[in-house]
Amino acid sequence: MFDTVLVANRGEIAVRVIRTLRAMGIRSVAVHSDADAGALHPRLADVAVPIGPAPAAQSYLSIERVLEAAVRTGAQAIHPGYGFLSENVEFARACEKAGIVFIGPPVAAIEAMGDKIRAKQTVMAAGVPVVPGRTEPGMDDGQVTEAAVAVGFPVLLKPSAGGGGKGMRVVRSKEELPDAIASARREAKGSFGDDTLLVERYVGNSRHIEVQVLGDAHGNVIHLGERECSLQRRHQKVIEEAPSPLLDTASRASMGGAAVEAARAVGYTGAGTVEFIVDGDTAGPGRTPDYYFLEMNTRLQVEHPVTECITGLDLVEQQIRVAAGERLPVDQSDVTLDGHAIEARLYAEDPSRGFLPQAGTVLGLVEPSGPGIRVDSSLAVGGVVGTDYDPMLAKVIAWAPDRETARARLVGALGHTAVLGVTTNAAFLRRLLSDPDVVAGRLDTGLIGRRGDALTLPEAPPPHVYAAAALALLIESEPAGPVVDPWDVPDGWRLGEPAWTVRRLQAAGGDPVEVRLRGRSSAAEVRVGDGEPVAARAFRDGGRLAVTLDGLTMSYVLQHEGGTVWLAADGHVTALREHERLSSAAGAASGDGVVTAPMPGTVTVVQAAVGDEVAAGTPLLVVEAMKMEHVLTAPIAGTVAELGVTAGQTVALDERLALVTPVAAAPDRQEL
Repeated sequence: MFDTVLVANRGEIAVRVIRTLRAMGIRSVAVHSDADAGALHPRLADVAVPIGPAPAAQSYLSIERVLEAAVRTGAQAIHPGYGFLSENVEFARACEKAGIVFIGPPVAAIEAMGDKIRAKQTVMAAGVPVVPGRTEPGMDDGQVTEAAVAVGFPVLLKPSAGGGGKGMRVVRSKEELPDAIASARREAKGSFGDDTLLVERYVGNSRHIEVQVLGDAHGNVIHLGERECSLQRRHQKVIEEAPSPLLDTASRASMGGAAVEAARAVGYTGAGTVEFIVDGDTAGPGRTPDYYFLEMNTRLQVEHPVTECITGLDLVEQQIRVAAGERLPVDQSDVTLDGHAIEARLYAEDPSRGFLPQAGTVLGLVEPSGPGIRVDSSLAVGGVVGTDYDPMLAKVIAWAPDRETARARLVGALGHTAVLGVTTNAAFLRRLLSDPDVVAGRLDTGLIGRRGDALTLPEAPPPHVYAAAALALLIESEPAGPVVDPWDVPDGWRLGEPAWTVRRLQAAGGDPVEVRLRGRSSAAEVRVGDGEPVAARAFRDGGRLAVTLDGLTMSYVLQHEGGTVWLAADGHVTALREHERLSSAAGAASGDGVVTAPMPGTVTVVQAAVGDEVAAGTPLLVVEAMKMEHVLTAPIAGTVAELGVTAGQTVALDERLALVTPVAAAPDRQEL
């Protein structure tokens, strides 16, 4: 067994691998970029090595720097986690050349399955069904277009390299192809360094089901059941569960057997996942639904915890033991699935703004616990969530003897999850898990898209949240200490009776709400909007705020920074800004022709110039953050009057980027 292992990753997966290494008594080495110098994973490891600046290409994707760190610290093996170098065949080769064990499959398996085109050809030869399409290597734009027309719309464009939904595009007409091809190639090149595309038929009522496989170097390959990953947005998984509510024993054995054959076909060792697309319309009692091979991920999956919960196996430990030459501890007949587990991915994103990535500093943090609850996280108070990496922050997992109890536990756990200072998708996840079709197990990859606003529209905070925020601001304005000069008390005093002090607070996507206060925080009256005044008192203890309103006491997690009050209570996190301090850019964004940054990030493409005549919806520029592209278009028809950014420039949330003036508003031209 190894005595030192380097973890070539960051975030929650680095933390998760480090914890297993510690449990096995193995010395752990973390690597980190300059941006992650204060992150949790280098703090938890036994040794931490800086490997370069924030851009992943100069740090986490640098084979040379990662290997230098391994040699420097005496690491005998490297665990790549997922993403970054985990499926990079050149990295696996470089490890082999340096005499360092790559904790993953053999180079030949990565080569065969890392290229989706070659992977489909390999599994077809092994008798595994595949999605109809065109998988010729090196197709140019014209050939991709011909293939899409031949397959028939809608089609799915997929990068040959990589995974995680990066660069995938659903195209529904020939007219959409040029922009979709360009965007898919650009995102694939940026994420994987390879812009090769393949074309597949898009399966409409589809379910995404994957099978976990495990193999050793002694010829043993088994499967550990399946995971249902159908709840997706932009081809990225949001909720995963094991086992799938669709499959029965016979269909599970059929898909599991196909996955094992796919793994055997490439001499697979270690933990891997064979992904299938399943035609939901062909499912029925006692019938195995039609399923097709999608790809094989030659690494650990994000959603591996749900399999661990129902099998009792630590997959990271098994990866390490297999890499050290050990045999699998179980065979197929020993594998039993106990209960049900569901995982929710917590992202730094704003569902009400099209799931755009968000950034900020973690001002306060609440993570759930309790029976059957597991949290894989790298969050810590004071940590900075930037725009250089994927926006996933943590995973919340719930296990129970049955699916409904696991679902209910996860909803409750998300209600006790709060990240103050960074907008997350926690409320969206709770709504999604409470959707009637999700409750019933009627899942498909298009469900989130169909629900639209029902899942993503922000809810107006209840009156007690506005009252609590105003009382928190009142506490901050009151003098501290036992001796109080009455003239220092900001209570709106006047002759006759105390006057009301007015605060105007605004939640994201809502209108300003007036909150009137009088008295001190220990004995006040509060009136929210047009409501009746109620007796109130409040007490703050560090990051906690206790508020009593009309005899009812509630406790909040509280932080206040830069004019924004962050409150977490009753399963919701609310950010309220004092209206007087709102950025003029946010107000201008509602103007007819102003284009603002929907997320902090980097401008990657500028497609227009000042003076251009544009139609509404014409692409103007592309902003990229956290491996996600967002195309900004002209909000109205007119003339580009202002374009204040260039490619490569970083921009802030709501920063003004361009202005389109209506044609009618342009100055009259006098012909001579």
